[in-house]
Amino acid sequence: MANAAPQSYANHARLDPTFHFVLGPLAVMSVVLSIIVFTRHPSLPSTLWVVLAVALLMNATKTRSYALTVQDRVIRLEERLRLAQLLPETVRPRIAELKESQLIGLRFASDAELPALAMRALNEGLTQKQIKASIQVWRPDTFRV
Repeated sequence: MANAAPQSYANHARLDPTFHFVLGPLAVMSVVLSIIVFTRHPSLPSTLWVVLAVALLMNATKTRSYALTVQDRVIRLEERLRLAQLLPETVRPRIAELKESQLIGLRFASDAELPALAMRALNEGLTQKQIKASIQVWRPDTFRV
């Protein structure tokens, strides 16, 4: 990762190669192929293969969604702690007003610009996308799932 470009708004989205290019496509192919076999040769075994293939796809997507949900909870906690350290005492009570999506967007802001951007998010109701687009000094998050 030493040669990777610095993270920015343009390139911060992350794909997990094992999930996005192996497990996901295999699960989808399994469903499609099992349905094709079932339509050509309906039987109890082909029905069971459809059920198993759908279960495999559901397992893959639910497992991924659980990991992302836990990640979002950790980000929410981490950003609230960070804001509690960086915001002026008078503004700290407003941290609770930030939506989860706003906190997730703010995680990329550098410590220097976080207080002003957090206040903009609170006062102007910025969306996660607007927050990310407003960041001038990007704080990379390379530990995402």
